[in-house]
Amino acid sequence: MTKENNFAIKSKIEITFKDPHLCDISYNSFSPEMKKLQTKRSKVLMEKSNNHSLIFRFECKDFTAFRATISEIVNFGRIIENTLKITDIS
Repeated sequence: MTKENNFAIKSKIEITFKDPHLCDISYNSFSPEMKKLQTKRSKVLMEKSNNHSLIFRFECKDFTAFRATISEIVNFGRIIENTLKITDIS
């Protein structure tokens, strides 16, 4: 017997960049990783906005999936941040 939750967690994370070029690079870098975030327990949509932002919208079926999804997005943000520091693009 499977146990179904009576709720879903919906959230959004927005990462804003100084210029559109950095946003495009980040979007293209993270796009291949999006498949990994799609599971039975969480669905994630990434989009670029007109104000140089990446927006991650996600819906999770439980708190563990929610935490894992946020961790993946935060880790991605750290990779971007560290890469910008190393390459001195920012």
